[in-house]
Amino acid sequence: MPLIRRLPETLINRIAAGEVVERPASALKELVENAVDAGATRIGVTLLEGGLDRIEVVDDGCGMDPDQISLALERHATSKLPETLVGEDGALEQVATLGFRGEALPSIASVARLALESRPHGAAQGWRRVVDHGTLAEDGPCAIPPGTKVRVEQLFARVPARRKFLRSARSEYAACLDVVRRLAMARPDIAFTLHHGERRILQLQGGEGQAARIAQVIDRDLADNGVVVEWVRETEQGPMRLTGLAGLPTFNRGIADHQYLFVNGRPVRDRLLIGAVRGAYAEMLARDRHAVLALFLDMPATELDVNVHPAKTEVRFRDASGVRGFIVTALRQSLSTGDRRSAQAADASAMARWQVAPPGAQPSWASHMPPPAAVREQVAAWQGFESMVMTAPLGRAEMAEAEPEAASQHPLGVARGQVAATYIVAEASDGLVIVDQHAAHERLVLERLRASGAAQKVAAAQALLMPEVVELDEPACDLLEDATQAMARFGLHYERFGPGALLVRAVPGSLAKADPARLLRDLADDLVQHGAALLLEERIEHVLATMACHGSVRAGRVLSVTEMNALLREMEVTPRSGQCNHGRPTWVKLSITEVEKLFGRQ
Repeated sequence: MPLIRRLPETLINRIAAGEVVERPASALKELVENAVDAGATRIGVTLLEGGLDRIEVVDDGCGMDPDQISLALERHATSKLPETLVGEDGALEQVATLGFRGEALPSIASVARLALESRPHGAAQGWRRVVDHGTLAEDGPCAIPPGTKVRVEQLFARVPARRKFLRSARSEYAACLDVVRRLAMARPDIAFTLHHGERRILQLQGGEGQAARIAQVIDRDLADNGVVVEWVRETEQGPMRLTGLAGLPTFNRGIADHQYLFVNGRPVRDRLLIGAVRGAYAEMLARDRHAVLALFLDMPATELDVNVHPAKTEVRFRDASGVRGFIVTALRQSLSTGDRRSAQAADASAMARWQVAPPGAQPSWASHMPPPAAVREQVAAWQGFESMVMTAPLGRAEMAEAEPEAASQHPLGVARGQVAATYIVAEASDGLVIVDQHAAHERLVLERLRASGAAQKVAAAQALLMPEVVELDEPACDLLEDATQAMARFGLHYERFGPGALLVRAVPGSLAKADPARLLRDLADDLVQHGAALLLEERIEHVLATMACHGSVRAGRVLSVTEMNALLREMEVTPRSGQCNHGRPTWVKLSITEVEKLFGRQ
């Protein structure tokens, strides 16, 4: 049996670094949290090559003297546990700072070159200590303003097994940017700056309100499309408070990466909290859409454990169901006081009476109904009307002067009117048909885009009269820039226009009236969620679905009877027209028998 022996200190530190320092963003998180806990009012971050070459964090916090600097670079040494609590039961539960494990600095110094400079307020000079991959390289006085500066270079340079698994500089930069954003939202009273190389990415002033900081970091439009959350519940252990800014259901994104959750000031990615947000927005959002929000949950420290994960990104609650219920209730109540666009759940008993086209099922009449000449003419008319529909609302739908068609001529009947400028009401020979105009047209546009892509190598493009500049995050611009050729294949032409913008020159012909900014924002979300793991053909399917959503007739658009009938006729000859691209039904039918039951005739 092999002998048990102690490991060298350098190897112990590298093992510890594996728990704390996974990538440059992990090291940056620890350094910025230290600056926050030091009482800084200004924090500056500088990155080179996404943090792979250099990470530098400068703050104006309390600073450290030489003895404290030496202790800070030793394992399990911390200033974040008060001396009166050290050794006491429940000491870790009463920690109010962002970090307290006492392993970050020595762990980083064991796998990189770390230079730590600091000067307490009122001290005559500062002190500098450099540790090169676990070995002391420098120790002496230096000139530095009050505060602390930490520089990390050559991360994992002597640990090639770890270095080769790091991602590209762009990906690492995106992760670092996310870290700074989360911490900046948690502390709106602190000024943050972020530089990547010579470019300034963020400059946030201190002393801002919570809602203003959230909107500035996530999306400036969130301020006008969100509701302020301010909810308190008294418990036996103390008050539980939920604050933040929650986007309206109509202000949504394609991925959940725009949801920022905090517990007692710490950014977390917790399944329970994510599930609570999903539950609060249930039946208000499509399955493939996600809310945009930043929520801050504050509760007694004794009611949760924040030390269950080395990076403190997960928490454990004593009363998990109570916390979830509190968040769901607070969010729903806040959204109900916001805007009339918040969706309401449909009545289950009423919906049970409707016949819904099952997802993926082909309508029984689609296989044996060849489109007659009249159908082809109406389909052509509908495609011609689309350009007018997307530009300006027409008048209130009225019956055409021509002789109305008989309902028995078409499986989906003939249009008799429009409800709430969203639903087409049609009379069929065997019942009443209601069509969701946006969902139906979304499917038709998707099938048309698929057909155009299969029929020709490059889809037709509609050049913009004036190229439009679309501002996005730099990581989103990077992803879209890499997909330029794939997008051009479907008629979407754009080019890079600075670090955080794209210049759109043409859109697909089928989407001539789409909003380029919204289109590119959702396409970037699709690439974040699916781009890295899927083949090109699979990615294109997601891209086409997003394009179709932007090119379809929106709810709230008033249609003429001719346009409504043309849409019904195209639905009858289009594959998979029974459901939209998100799996929801495009039409429902109430049979004559069911109508008679509603009025007591049967």
